[in-house]
Order: sequence, then structure tokens, then C-alpha cells
Amino acid sequence: MTSDLRPLGALLPDFVPPPHPRGATMAGRLCRLRPLRVNDDAGPLFAQFSESPWVFDYLGEDPPLSPDGLAHILATWAARSDCEIFAICHAKDSAPLGYACLMSVNTSVGDIEIGNVNLSPALQRTAAATEAFSLMLEWAFAAGYRRVVWKCNALNMPSRRAAQRLGFSYEGLFRKHLIVKGRNRDTAWFAMTDDDWQNIGPVHSEWLSPANFTRTGEQFQPLGLMTASFLFARDPEL
Repeated sequence: MTSDLRPLGALLPDFVPPPHPRGATMAGRLCRLRPLRVNDDAGPLFAQFSESPWVFDYLGEDPPLSPDGLAHILATWAARSDCEIFAICHAKDSAPLGYACLMSVNTSVGDIEIGNVNLSPALQRTAAATEAFSLMLEWAFAAGYRRVVWKCNALNMPSRRAAQRLGFSYEGLFRKHLIVKGRNRDTAWFAMTDDDWQNIGPVHSEWLSPANFTRTGEQFQPLGLMTASFLFARDPEL
């Protein structure tokens, strides 16, 4: 059988490998992301996390016992060539409230992951946290990435809900994918493509608009309802 009779993927003659996120900064109305500075940020971040060791439950590291311990964790991530780690701050404050990575960077095919996310209790479930993810997505697709991945421990239901709420489509369950801290990890896998973002990006902007919030910060329209119709596939566990 000749190749012209077999289904093949679309040719991409105009694809240009996007840049690495190294050194990128992102700013929104509520938050900003900057490259994390290990020596400067480990102490303030440790203060945010020290009373809530559970924030490390689904990460690869045990909760650090000191700022130096957290610095070692952060330095390991900062040293990775396939990763940029960002401090997440309020828009008008340089103090970090959490961190997240653009990682597993594969510029040759335009694939990147939002991962190793650690939000302090002060940042969790806030519009600023949502904006932080939206800024990372916006940066990635504007830079020319074709696909952004979100994956998490399958037992981490808050992360799975967050993925769907943001507009990531479910792509499957990788059984016995990893061993983390001596325990089995099945991995739930989600992704968003540049085509998806054409519809989802404006929805993010609409949700983040001040018009979508009361004077006390309560949302009028839930983001998950706004992105639901654009999902390629839903997580069957949600």
C-alpha cells in the first residue's frame, strides 16, 4: 500500500519552535509571575507553607523543615534545563505566595507543561491563583506552543477539578505511572491545545474581568461552567 492511500497527519510547514520560558515575566490585574529567586524567596515561601505541610502531599518532596530545606528543593527545580520556576505574587507586591513551573519543555514540537504547582493557603481558591494559570497559558500559546499539559496524582481531586475548570480536556489515566515517596502514583492527564485556547482564552478574560465580581470579590459566573462547552473530553471521575 502506498503512503498516499494511508491517513497521515497534517503537514506543518510554518511551525517555528517556540522559545524556552527561561526569564519570562507575566503580569495581570491581580497577580504577577517572575522567575523565582531561590536565595530571596525560600524564606518568605517557607513562612507561607510552614503551618500547612499538607501542601506537599502530592508533590515529589516531603515538607521541608526549614527555609534551607525549601531552598534545596527550589534549587533542584531551578537547575533543570527543561523547566522555569516562577514565584507567584500579588500584582503590587514582590513577596511570593506560591510557585509553579513551566516544565517538560519540548520546543521542537511545541509542547510544555504547567506543573510542580505549590500554592499557599493564602493563594488557594482565589481569583489571583486562577489568573496565574491563565497568564501561563496565555504566555505559552502566544509564544507559539501547540499544546500545554496538566497532569497530577489521580488521587488529587482538587487538581483534577482545577484542570477541568480552567478548560483542560481529560486525556486519560496512566496506571502505575510513578513511584513517589515510596507510594504508587496513577497519573491523570489533561491538555489544552492552541486551537482550544482560541475559545478558552476569551472566556478566561471574561471571567477575570472586574465586571464578573461583586464588590466583595464573589464571582457572578463560575469559570467551570463557562469553559465546559469547549472541553474535548471530560474527566469521568468529576
